[in-house]
Amino acid sequence: MDTKAYLERIKYEGSLEPTAETLRALHLAHMRAVPFENLSIHAGQPIILNNDALFEKIVTRRRGGFCYELNGLFAALLGSLGFDVSKLSAGVARPDGSFSPEFDHMTLLVNLDERWLADVGFGDSFEEPLKLDLQGEQLQGARAYQIVPGAAHYLLLQRDEHGEWKNQYRFTLQSYDFPDYEPMCHFHQTSQESHFTRNRICSLLTPSGRITLSGLRRIATSGEHREERELAGEEEYKKLLKDEFGIVV
Repeated sequence: MDTKAYLERIKYEGSLEPTAETLRALHLAHMRAVPFENLSIHAGQPIILNNDALFEKIVTRRRGGFCYELNGLFAALLGSLGFDVSKLSAGVARPDGSFSPEFDHMTLLVNLDERWLADVGFGDSFEEPLKLDLQGEQLQGARAYQIVPGAAHYLLLQRDEHGEWKNQYRFTLQSYDFPDYEPMCHFHQTSQESHFTRNRICSLLTPSGRITLSGLRRIATSGEHREERELAGEEEYKKLLKDEFGIVV
């Protein structure tokens, strides 16, 4: 792990002590520098789950990725800085109230004086880590989250703009490694049933909101303001990828 290059990639110049404050700062820096994107799937580029391949893609080539890539490499960065970090399996909430299979999502547990849920690979979600054992809501700007322990799983919820709590994903505290996620990673790269094969996505947190390319639509949010427009075609799409996300596929 070339920690210096990784920190330059996420434009981080703060403390490297393995503390809660450092974890918060690294998490936010990562969210603002590395896009959530599935462009490799649509470009026919295989996603390889090991630290060397992910470092070459995300740091050297300045790309983004989806959960297995972003959280997988972020876990390696945290580990290189002395954090106690584990990769967790999660199932994502479905509209009908059920959950997707285990290993459908990778999230992270970081053990400090308190336990923290970290996740830089779930798209438009919490910007800073959440306290795992805190009862009740955890506010982040205009949003609120809570983690509810259950008999078999912990449940992450987010309060929407109407004040209703919505399930995000459920997870256990069992630690896993890359080979455990490979079957679901292959599924998301190849199956027509995966939403990742159906549409291109590239999304990045900004200081005021988020900027997203979804198919040939550009969506920008700032506070409560939302601007959306159709792109002229592939040439404009490639230009915006380069200009706004620093990505050349």
